Amino acid sequence: MHILIIGAAGMVGRKLTEKLVALGGLGDKPVDKLTLVDVVPPSAPAGFTGATQLLTADLSQTGEAAKLIATRPDVIFHLAAIVSGEAEADFDKGYRINLDGTRFLFEAVRQEGLKIPYKPRLVFTSSIAVFGAPFTEKIDDTFLSAPLTSYGTQKAIGELLLSDYSRRGFFDGIGIRLPTICVRPGKPNKAASGFFSNILREPLVGQEAILPVSENVRHWHASPRAAVGFLLHAATLDTERVGPRRNFSLPGLSATVGEQIEALRRVAGEKAVGLIRREKDAVIEKIVAGWPSDFRPERALALGFRAESSFDEIIRVHIDDELGGKIA
Repeated sequence: MHILIIGAAGMVGRKLTEKLVALGGLGDKPVDKLTLVDVVPPSAPAGFTGATQLLTADLSQTGEAAKLIATRPDVIFHLAAIVSGEAEADFDKGYRINLDGTRFLFEAVRQEGLKIPYKPRLVFTSSIAVFGAPFTEKIDDTFLSAPLTSYGTQKAIGELLLSDYSRRGFFDGIGIRLPTICVRPGKPNKAASGFFSNILREPLVGQEAILPVSENVRHWHASPRAAVGFLLHAATLDTERVGPRRNFSLPGLSATVGEQIEALRRVAGEKAVGLIRREKDAVIEKIVAGWPSDFRPERALALGFRAESSFDEIIRVHIDDELGGKIA
């Protein structure tokens, strides 16, 4: 099996690659080739005995997607995007990367299939930002997709394209709306949601973190480990069970910032909590206020997707996976 991961140098892309190598296969099929692509050079996966192709490419540039698809991968993970805050700050870049890049990829698959029949599984990472206020208490599977950010709009258009290309038989697509991934390892990025991870990650290693919103802010979360599990499950899912509605919200954990902090206190103690500094940011507050905070993802649960059940568990996943089981 040949697997193409677009956005392979990102955090989720790296972890997905590592998990595929560790498993040695996807479902009941061995993986014998990995093509890893990003706008920065991806790293070669340690321990992989099959063929590896490492490429630097920008899908929003004409012809780049077609080059990738010419190798006819069996499964395509499309993880590449610029994050919410950056997409809101730079309108042109957001639409070029998040929309045009996605459309060029989908169209490249269609054009390849016009030469010789070709229908890969394509997993597209969408976002809960496709929903906009006003919200019900819990967002269910029938809630209207009406985003209030450019990033959410770009992802919503991608979902519509994925459904239509799948309906027409050009590929076998699954669109998964990821919760906010927490705790993200590494350094802070430009995502408006980044502080949800920052206020846990930095204190766990003895560093100060900025909290730009009220502790009453509630949001929907899952760990990086859960995100990788979502992707693998989506890639092997029987789409006869999914039906024509190919995009859905995934399980997660609804928690307030205050509940996050209390979980940090239970896991790491008062010293860690004391490293959180409150510094309000009106721009981030406005963006986050337009996001949903709780879900009822019945379709995804029925299809076998699973996430964590407590924030203590999310923090411990980070400690185990990123800190060797130890904290400062």
